This record gives sequence, structure tokens and C-alpha cells, in this order.
Amino acid sequence: MSEITPSELRFTRTERVTMGVPTAEAIADQAAKMGCNKVFLLASTTLREKTGEIGLIEAALGDRHAATFSGVAPHAPRSDVLKAADAARAAGADLIVSVGGGSVTDSAKIVALLIKHDVRSVEAFEPLRTFVTDGGEVINPITIGPDIPVICVPTTLSGGEFNALSGATDEVTQHKQGYEHRNMAPVMVVLDPAITRHTPEWLWLSTGVRSVDHAVETLSSYQSNDFADGLAESALRLLVEGLPRVKADPGDLEGRLKCQIGAWQSMISIIGGVPMGASHAIGHILGGTCDVPHGYTSCVMSPYVLAWNAEHDASRQARTLAVLGGEHASASAALDAFIAGLGMPRRLSEVGVDESRFQQVAEYTLLDIWGRTNPRPVTSAADILEILRRAA
Repeated sequence: MSEITPSELRFTRTERVTMGVPTAEAIADQAAKMGCNKVFLLASTTLREKTGEIGLIEAALGDRHAATFSGVAPHAPRSDVLKAADAARAAGADLIVSVGGGSVTDSAKIVALLIKHDVRSVEAFEPLRTFVTDGGEVINPITIGPDIPVICVPTTLSGGEFNALSGATDEVTQHKQGYEHRNMAPVMVVLDPAITRHTPEWLWLSTGVRSVDHAVETLSSYQSNDFADGLAESALRLLVEGLPRVKADPGDLEGRLKCQIGAWQSMISIIGGVPMGASHAIGHILGGTCDVPHGYTSCVMSPYVLAWNAEHDASRQARTLAVLGGEHASASAALDAFIAGLGMPRRLSEVGVDESRFQQVAEYTLLDIWGRTNPRPVTSAADILEILRRAA
């Protein structure tokens, strides 16, 4: 008789997700339902300055709108997140709404945490961040989460809007670090494909590959289960259909919503506790330390990590290969072809990272929360260096 491996999934405070409802309508409705009268908008600079989308939200909120802040740089530098927190504090915010990509999303969740812990300097971030011991144990020091609720309106496909985990970059060490508490997850997520038409094609497609990477690393993990695998496979199918559709026709709102739902499904297992592998761990460092756009990190690294893992054991890659295309000899080759077909970069040299950065990236990767959870064991920086050199 076969044995059952015990597992569990954990969930956050997110209680509502709208799909296809216009952003301004969804936010105004939720703010009214919650009785919030000081709504603080943390917005993408581009959306605020080059479109009318933020103005529509402000108008829909009416007297409930307290303030709007924009200007968070990619990878959420601590100093920018602190400025946003100071602005939200000054506005007396009782609801924080992010409208934009991953850095804006991460910042909104961390802002709520900073206000709760009365953080007023970048140095005061330090006691709150998750860290990894020399033995590889992940330590999360946060025991008290934020009180102010958050709503997230994502305009990219990284999926962080569903996660209680957020990242901000220490500008001194150039290390992107995690902050996590169940109550940091938003109470509501608005999936509005119409607002994503303003997102540049390269950003939409590359962050879509990031969610593909969520699904692929779930399907590769020995710590996954049938529930998580089913969601990951469904996510992969939606993204594999939706991303080429949007590339062919940017106005395909149904294709965009398929991508958004695929990104959501790709995150559920991560939120529940299935760890990611080396592609995500390396990607965190390539982003925060080498300033590589978030989505590009997966475009470059994911197929090489799959290939490296397959040399150890390819058994967990069969479902990935089946979804991506059986005409390829391996999951890594199929994923490589899919990413290349979207016109995304495939090598580190294409995203401005050369061998002079490899040692630092490898050492920082071991400090990442997923630096030691790859299905093929990562035991030292040498293992990461081997993957980086393949991707050079």
C-alpha cells in the first residue's frame, strides 16, 4: 500500500476578489461596505501622470478619498516605502489601496505594517524583516500584524497581490528582503483587465512568465500535493493560452483576464506553504541587487533551473511538459521555447548581468527564504554559480 505524505495549506485574510468589475466601482463599493472614510491611494506613477485611471478612482471615492501617493521605484527601496508610509500616516488612512505593479503592491502591504509598528526610519525596518540563519532556517520576527486593511489592484501578473509576503530593498546592501504576516494580505483584490491595457507589453508578458514560474516550481516541488498541483496546472494552462493571445491582440480583454486568473491560481499554493525553488530565490537577488525587472528574472532563469533539476530527478516535470507541448524532449526545452516565442530575454547577458556579479548573487541567494528549498538540493554558493553560468 502506498504511503501518504502529510501536508497542509494555510490561508490569509483575503475575502473578496472581483473579476472584470471596473476598478473605480469596485474600490468605492468596498470602501463603503467597510465604512472607510480616509482612503489612501498608492499608485503607479505612469497611471497617475499619463492616464485618467487614478482620477476616476478618486472621483468615485468622493469624500472618502484622503490622499494619493506615487513615486515608488522598482523593487520597492526602503526609502520610497517609508515616504509612502509617512504620507499615509499624515492622511490618517483607514484603508490603503494599491493600483499598479509589483513594487506598488508590495509597498502598500508594507506601509500598513510600518504604521502599526511606528517605523519612522529606514533603519527601523531591520527588526521586522525575515532572515535566514547560517543553517538555512527561515526566521520571521513579526508576531503583530497591521490593522489598516489593504486593497490591491494589480496591473501586472507577478501575483504578489494575493500574498502576505512582500519585498523591499535595503539600499545599503542592495538586498531585497521579505516581510510577512497573515494580515498583510489584502482584504480584496480587483482583477480588472481593462486597466491593464496601459501596461507596457514587455512588462505584461514578462510578469506573466513570472507566474508561469510559480506554477512550474509548484509542479516541481516535492512539498506540493494534489490540490496544489491541480491549481498550478490550471494556472499554467490559462497563462499558456492567455499570454500569446494578448501579445497578438492587446485589446483582448478575455485573454487578459485569463492571464490574471492564471496568476491568481499560481499564487494559491505559494500562499498555502508550497516553497518555490532556485529560480525564485535567484530572481529575488537579480532584482534587488542587480536591478533586473522582476518578470525578466524568471524569463532568464526558469528553464535553466528546470534543466539543472532534471539532472537530479525529472519525474516531477512531466505535467509541465504536457501543458507546454509534448513535441519537446524536456520541460526545460518546452519552457525555453514558450518564453522565446513571447519575445522575452533568455540569457543573463541580455538583462545586463555579467560574471562579475555571479559570486554576490550566489551568496545572497543562500540568504533567500527559498534558497534551500529547491527540489535538487542547493548546498553551497557553488551550486548557484553553476546555474548562473549556464544562463550567462
